Amino acid sequence: MTAFNESCSGRRYNPGMLERYFATGEKNLHSLYYIAGRVDARVSDVGSLSEARLWELNASLGIEARGLRGAGHGELPEKPEVSLLDVKRELAGRVLSDCRFCDRRCGADRAGGETGWCGVGAVPRVSFDFLHMGEEPELVPSHTIFFSGCTFACAYCQNWDIAVHALTGRPAGAEELADSLRDGIAQGSRNVNFVGGDPDPDLPLVLDTLAALGEDGAFLPMVWNSNTYASEETMSLLDGVADVHLADFRYGNDECAKELSEVDGYVGSVTRNLRRAHQDSEVMIRHLVLPGHLDCCTRPVMEWTAENLPGVYFNLMFQYRPEYRAGLFPGIDRRLTREEMIRATGMANSFGLSIE
Repeated sequence: MTAFNESCSGRRYNPGMLERYFATGEKNLHSLYYIAGRVDARVSDVGSLSEARLWELNASLGIEARGLRGAGHGELPEKPEVSLLDVKRELAGRVLSDCRFCDRRCGADRAGGETGWCGVGAVPRVSFDFLHMGEEPELVPSHTIFFSGCTFACAYCQNWDIAVHALTGRPAGAEELADSLRDGIAQGSRNVNFVGGDPDPDLPLVLDTLAALGEDGAFLPMVWNSNTYASEETMSLLDGVADVHLADFRYGNDECAKELSEVDGYVGSVTRNLRRAHQDSEVMIRHLVLPGHLDCCTRPVMEWTAENLPGVYFNLMFQYRPEYRAGLFPGIDRRLTREEMIRATGMANSFGLSIE
């Protein structure tokens, strides 16, 4: 769904969507990662298992976890010695040694001291950690953790100071972040929101943080706020963990993605991931309108969304500003015109993506 208002700041609050997310916040249902921590893996040592066996467990136990999503207070099993969440944590550690968290699949041995294409090493760094009041209305106040580094290289990056410089911020640990999330809960946070840069390279730390949160995470939904260029492995690990995918869908073709973000195979990766996310979680799509890109990007993004994910939450964003290296790219070296905003809104209406 989209909205257009005089401030061009996004969309209005819509209580008719994200039903499970709201039910979790109201303590009627449990967060997905908390449920994953209650599914018995029926093994004593995940470290002794082959990666192939771990992926099999992740899939089979995920089916069990789905069957528990409607469980209310006192209806979940007791916390087992080894859980589905532990299986996912072990798998994330294996992927860290041959990095393939995003679809670049650079293969860096980050556990052994190498850095990935994104610039992130074995220990992610956190640039900002605070209650964010500027996200979608349904999410605020959102306890947002900004990781440094990114899997894209957007010429116009709006957060280039942390995305380009992966050493920005402080090294982060799971217990520290879990304590911060507890403070956020005490202050009224409605969710934990992992972002960047892009959070995909930081998934091992995220899973460890959610495990460390323990009982305090029972009713705190997790929002995965990403560029949607995750690998299939990452999407499998996020299944049954991410309550909400806050998914960026920026380009309508691979050529624009390559030119402006230095990424290959963009459309196939994003559409695959959106379909998968929509099967497992609630999805909120963000589309940042780029100046001069309404026909090549905005229109096909809306058309695909309307045809494949009808009724999905769709945020049409007009916040673009020519940051970072945008001045080197004629066409995006300016803000949107009023006419472009009106035209994009008309497109949204024509595809049934607008709100009243």
